Amino acid sequence: MADQSNRAHLRAIAIRAMRDRGLDPVFPPDALAQVAAMAAAPTSSEEPTRDLRALLWCSIDNDDSRDLDQLSVAEALPLGDVKLLVAIADVDAAVAKGSPVDTHAALNTTSVYTPAIIFPMLPERLSTDLTSLADQQDRLSVVIEFVVTSSGELKSSEVYGAVVHNRAKLAYNSVGAWLTDGGPLPPAAAAVPGMDEQLRIQDRAAQALDGLRAQHGALGFETIEVETVFDGDTLNDVRPQEQNRAKSLIANLMIAANGVAARFLDTRGFPSLRRVVKSPERWDRIRALAEQLGEKLPAAADSLALAGFLQRRKQADPATFPDLSISVIRLLGRGEYIVDPPGAEPPGHFGLAVRDYSHSTAPNRRYPDLLTQRLLKAALASHPSPYAIDELEKLAAHCTQQEDAANKVERQVRKSAAAMVVQSRVGDQFDAIVTGASNKGTYVRISDPPIEGRLMNPRAGVDVGDRLRVRLSGVNVDRGFIDFQTA
Repeated sequence: MADQSNRAHLRAIAIRAMRDRGLDPVFPPDALAQVAAMAAAPTSSEEPTRDLRALLWCSIDNDDSRDLDQLSVAEALPLGDVKLLVAIADVDAAVAKGSPVDTHAALNTTSVYTPAIIFPMLPERLSTDLTSLADQQDRLSVVIEFVVTSSGELKSSEVYGAVVHNRAKLAYNSVGAWLTDGGPLPPAAAAVPGMDEQLRIQDRAAQALDGLRAQHGALGFETIEVETVFDGDTLNDVRPQEQNRAKSLIANLMIAANGVAARFLDTRGFPSLRRVVKSPERWDRIRALAEQLGEKLPAAADSLALAGFLQRRKQADPATFPDLSISVIRLLGRGEYIVDPPGAEPPGHFGLAVRDYSHSTAPNRRYPDLLTQRLLKAALASHPSPYAIDELEKLAAHCTQQEDAANKVERQVRKSAAAMVVQSRVGDQFDAIVTGASNKGTYVRISDPPIEGRLMNPRAGVDVGDRLRVRLSGVNVDRGFIDFQTA
């Protein structure tokens, strides 16, 4: 197939993969009709709202993102404390429970991001406009407010409705470079007096939050995110993305906000949908990896001990630390959504070292976040829960299943793109690390280019974290297959 059709080819692969995994790549006519009938973004909501448009709100997201789910703003307080406000797009105000748009969102449960095409959970007129916290626009939101001490402790928190105004649409790459003295203040931030100091305050609070979670056993991973590089419709390369301070800033604020949301629902007597990794699936193999590196982990799964091990390995050998991170992540196992009834002991999230963790900060992109938003708004409006416990349990199981399916679609299409890039290198040899080993097959990853494939002739006993020399033996672009042989 000609190079010029790379993007079209990958789109066709992605659409087929969506359907094969039980995901719908096309919005139904009734959902599109519902959106077409909306004249403007919602301006009123049942819960009380505050007017916070005067604050220095900004969004920080990917360079090309228009489905903006959250804004943030901070205020320095005495004694080193910081008051942080995270505004979440009020998607529920435009997408009523049981409406056609909601029905489709409940089917897929997530936006799906592939190299050549994005399948948004909501029609684009909503997610990139009417329900997006768009640049220089007034929008309804649910605000999660919390005060952080200089040591990262949360002193107080509050949840409420508000009207907000995005004063600066910023991007991870440019903000991250500026925060680490690697680039100038982005023009959109420079155009707003005080935004530079605003970003510094947010970053300082985020670092404090991160430091405290690390003390409690949060796992400090460093994985290799891969981006595909197109020139028009021609795929040129797959390459690793750089680590980014601005992504860390937002991640830490969102983890804290999600904890506040979960605790707020519990104190109001509402159930919540929690995202958890209960305990590692293969702690025995994680211990074996540590022993190979001269370290000893306890017999029982211990997040604090694992966090310390990861931190020491990152300092000792930063070059190979991403490989170790990926191995440990695979051995921890996948997360799942579960329902936490009001008053019950929260299940906790092993990898984040937090006891309270909902998904609430991306309702344009994830259905569990929209469910959480409806619960929050019902509590704020003094209404009963819009979902019964058994209804939430069915939704939690479905969201876990569909998110798993979406991850498989994304992985398959990324591998199809990688297969396109390396198909001319069949026969070449590479250093590799084993990233998966089960009865379903053995998988390895090479670093240059950063791709993963199946090892067709694994030696007996080979396991996650082992290092090998491999030869690229074949690719199948349509199926996303990249095959290696032990060299």
